[in-house]
Amino acid sequence: MIVCIAEKPSVAKEIADILGAKSRHDGYYEGNGYQVTWTFGHLCTLKEPHDYTPLWQRWSLGSLPMIPPRFGIKLINDKGIEKQFGIIERLMQNADGIVNCGDAGQEGELIQRWVMQKAQAKCPVKRLWVSSLTEEAIREGFATLKDQSEYQPLYEAGLSRAIGDWLLGMNATRLYTLKYGKNRQVLSIGRVQTPTLALIVKRHLEIENFVPQPYWELKTIYRDTTFSVTEGRFDSEEKGREALDKIIGQPFTVTDVTAKKGTELPPRLYDLTSLQVDCNKKFGLSADVTLQTIQSLYEKKVTTYPRVDTTYLSDDIYPKCGNILKGLRDYQPLIMPLAGKPLTKSKKVFDNKKVTDHHAIIPTGVYPQGLTDLEKKVYDLVARHFIAIFYPDCKFNTTTVLGESAGVKFKATGKEITEQGWRVVFANEQNEEKEGDNDKLLPSFTAGESGEHTPSLAEKWTLPPKPYTEATLLRAMETAGKLVEDEELREAMKENGIGRPSTRAAIIETLYKRNYIRKERKNIVATATGIELISLIRNELLKSAELTGRWEKKLRDIEKREYEAKRFIEELKVMLNEVVNDVLRDNTGSLQGE
Repeated sequence: MIVCIAEKPSVAKEIADILGAKSRHDGYYEGNGYQVTWTFGHLCTLKEPHDYTPLWQRWSLGSLPMIPPRFGIKLINDKGIEKQFGIIERLMQNADGIVNCGDAGQEGELIQRWVMQKAQAKCPVKRLWVSSLTEEAIREGFATLKDQSEYQPLYEAGLSRAIGDWLLGMNATRLYTLKYGKNRQVLSIGRVQTPTLALIVKRHLEIENFVPQPYWELKTIYRDTTFSVTEGRFDSEEKGREALDKIIGQPFTVTDVTAKKGTELPPRLYDLTSLQVDCNKKFGLSADVTLQTIQSLYEKKVTTYPRVDTTYLSDDIYPKCGNILKGLRDYQPLIMPLAGKPLTKSKKVFDNKKVTDHHAIIPTGVYPQGLTDLEKKVYDLVARHFIAIFYPDCKFNTTTVLGESAGVKFKATGKEITEQGWRVVFANEQNEEKEGDNDKLLPSFTAGESGEHTPSLAEKWTLPPKPYTEATLLRAMETAGKLVEDEELREAMKENGIGRPSTRAAIIETLYKRNYIRKERKNIVATATGIELISLIRNELLKSAELTGRWEKKLRDIEKREYEAKRFIEELKVMLNEVVNDVLRDNTGSLQGE
């Protein structure tokens, strides 16, 4: 008998139906030589400190750092979990083979491996690896099962992450609580949580300590078009007034007109973070709600695996794209212009080198039925982005007009879209980006023309940085706190982001729950407790987004067999000893609370 173990009852039922395991039993399905059972996410967890020694039951500075000689796992204390595990254990003890059908990612690998270890499974194990839950994908997956050993680095990366989080979380939380909390509250410290909070607190302090500075802008209106002085802003009113006085009553002359043609590529396909960013901007959804929604769409078979960090597709997806488009029946007016000719295959979309475990989030082509309003909105974003990649580039002309008056130089820029290209796919969307100076359409100017103009000098004040929203915080986590606008560079920096796409939403939720941050409208604001906690952490290792990003890179390198899991844990142990010694030597005060 072959035992298949999925991560959820609903997924187990899908697999059982396809395999012909039609007979329903308590905790599993059976038939056609298969038994299909399931977990409910994590059934096992790393042991707690007191499970290793009674000496670690009580919180004391003298027992730190707590470093078990060997990490162990245990069942989560829950009656339902214990019952289901008993069923899994019995099935696995009698199995001829096991198929790990867990979520196809690092966390899914860890969940099922721990269950198999706890159940002391001895038979050969194969791995089902699919990017969608359609019948076609599951059948294809079972036809190409791989040996579990091929996914050993994925498991080692997941295990290293869990051990690293245990070592830092358990020790640093006790350390800071005992040293500074004075038993009034638990000060929670985490490998990803703390640098994320540090980003928010840093921004809060930048805003709080910001001192506005005045500056002056000189502009002039000629033929209903606003021209700005090319010198930029003036740092004193005197300088601005001097330039203004110089040009009052003097004619304005157009000195140069240039028009450049440009193209704009279709927007990239979604990875989880960019989907969360867009859903936060467009619909005000939290990262956690977006993750739950796209996970539900995946389980309803209408979109592919969501916990991904690439915006690319592998080459083997290209031949399937025509059929996927045919399945998008509600979008046929947009798909019709693509019919009858080969679909565009851009290296900006299809690139095997940019895809590891999974490709970008796309529709499966299965017709969506019974979706909630929220699911429809998120599905629409995914579908339109997929359709848009096969459309031509958007083409535009950028016109730059230079002018001068009494030696003071001015410039105006305008943009005119000449061919909509992929933009027709998003024509129904309201354009949320405000039109800037660069987007306005200019009248026709000729070099040498001259006439009257209306200059003005306006006093302005510099503005503080904006507070983080969930959208901008997710981007900051993705790039370890660096402000990156360029898509190519952002893609390259993802390996050093803090947290994984699948865990960032949970990290933000944890900071809310622990009262370290709060939401004010769309903005994320640090609380007094959060600010004081970060001020207490003098050790940069604990709160550096860049350093945590480097740890994330090492975890990814473990997956690729380019770094040893043992080395990662050893480095964390060294760092932990350093953190403990630093804090024990500190003689400053405790956390006051809000």
